[in-house]
Amino acid sequence: MPVTVRIPTQLRNLTGGASEVSLAGATVAELLRALEVAHPGFAERLFDETGELRRFVNVFVAEDDIRFLAGVETTVADGQTISIVPAVAGG
Repeated sequence: MPVTVRIPTQLRNLTGGASEVSLAGATVAELLRALEVAHPGFAERLFDETGELRRFVNVFVAEDDIRFLAGVETTVADGQTISIVPAVAGG
């Protein structure tokens, strides 16, 4: 069973408008690479020039923020959902 990746509204133009995509991968890093392969353009929006997740990009496995787990090496089980959530700022 694949993993469901929830796509934020601002990035849905890269998925043809889809709010969710199904991908295979055992870690968040593998899933984000698979997302780039399936829908080119994600890597430059999610990762900085050093290959690290951009500071304003939050990723959750189920309800858990990967920053408090193993980062992009966090494992993801078949059938789980990951969510990409850009930080919102303003005043």
